[in-house]
Amino acid sequence: MNKSRVLVQMSGGVDSTVAAAKLVEQGFEVIGVTFAPYEPKQITCCFSETDAKMACDKLGIRHIYLDLKELFQRNIIDYFLSEYMQGRTPNPCTKCNPEIKFGRILELADELDAYWLATGHYANVRYDENLQRHIIYRSENKSKDQTYVLWGLKEEQISRIKFPIGNYDKTDTREIAKQLDFMNFDKDESQDVCFIPYNNYKDFLYQTQEETIDKLQDGYIVFHGKIMGKHKGYPFYTIGQRHGLGIAYSEPLFVKRIIPETNTIEIGTEDEIYSSGLIAHSVNLIKYDDLSEPKLFEVKIRYNGKGSMAYCQITEDGNLHVQFLEAKSAITPGQSIVMYENDDLVGGAIIEKQIESE
Repeated sequence: MNKSRVLVQMSGGVDSTVAAAKLVEQGFEVIGVTFAPYEPKQITCCFSETDAKMACDKLGIRHIYLDLKELFQRNIIDYFLSEYMQGRTPNPCTKCNPEIKFGRILELADELDAYWLATGHYANVRYDENLQRHIIYRSENKSKDQTYVLWGLKEEQISRIKFPIGNYDKTDTREIAKQLDFMNFDKDESQDVCFIPYNNYKDFLYQTQEETIDKLQDGYIVFHGKIMGKHKGYPFYTIGQRHGLGIAYSEPLFVKRIIPETNTIEIGTEDEIYSSGLIAHSVNLIKYDDLSEPKLFEVKIRYNGKGSMAYCQITEDGNLHVQFLEAKSAITPGQSIVMYENDDLVGGAIIEKQIESE
């Protein structure tokens, strides 16, 4: 396979544009690809075929448009909706990366005889001689680091990745684009969940699941076994949520548990939403072959959350058991638990449930 040829995912944004420009500068034969994951219905859409094509034309490289709407609907959007309707809070990016961005797009790279696949992620990859494997590690720009959403990647995918702007500061990225006279140098940041208009997931859920959600309204909100009020449909709530409960009490109350089977939301005080650990499924390890013995890692349980130290172990049932040194607040089923050793991405899993503090 041609190691001088690289396929670059180009959304039309500044990050992927500068990534492509850096690779052209390095002498690679660069091909830009833009994939359509859904029908763009709002101005905040995260991809623009037009902007990406303009960037490729300016760089003098080939541009390919790939329609992945059906695949994205089936693998990502339907998964997102299913998780919410089961009372969980998913992170669709952690599923999209291994299955589409570094899955289906890597298949396209194979078809084009391109060994490398590049993106504008703020992350790094290296080959570790001692471990005999490729490792993803955090960006020097910690405020933009995106390794959290890459925990699901496999060795065969990681070994072919390039992150040309992995350690850049966003200001530097914009300045490079400006110096190269790209019109998108000051384009807005992409939104949190690309297919949710204006990041309003509640409207999106209601528009797509209106009939089901209408039947869920007026379920009970329970505190210490006592009915305190009614909710507007449990998919609209998430663990740790404080506002929007409509309940007056002597101290703040938070969503502690969502029980779809009984259409119930259980709430508790701030102390009551802390947990000593968690169990997670769908484990993927990047740095090590196994984790059969407890090992201390820094872990994150949400994208923008602060890391915490915890003992992590994969048990005989294949699940990841995590025991925190200090109890954590609002551990949320459906979200990702991601493990780090220094700056190396060890791996991750999807949170199934919390372990109650003793």
